[in-house]
Amino acid sequence: MNDQSAYLMRAITGPIILITIGVLFAFDRFTPFRFSQTWPVLLIVIGLLRLLGGGRRRWRGSDSVPPPRNEPGAHS
Repeated sequence: MNDQSAYLMRAITGPIILITIGVLFAFDRFTPFRFSQTWPVLLIVIGLLRLLGGGRRRWRGSDSVPPPRNEPGAHS
């Protein structure tokens, strides 16, 4: 996944979750399905977004600290 598509996935994750919550509450109000029955859909949507967006972040210069390297001859 390139940086642009990763940025897009991060940008749309919040709105997709909010839309899903709104749809589930609409189901609660206008159908026989109750929110207590449909909330697992939130877990499915979040899981799909994580799969599509990748769960791993890359190190990016000065805004994050990389893990320490093991130097030859150094004792742990």
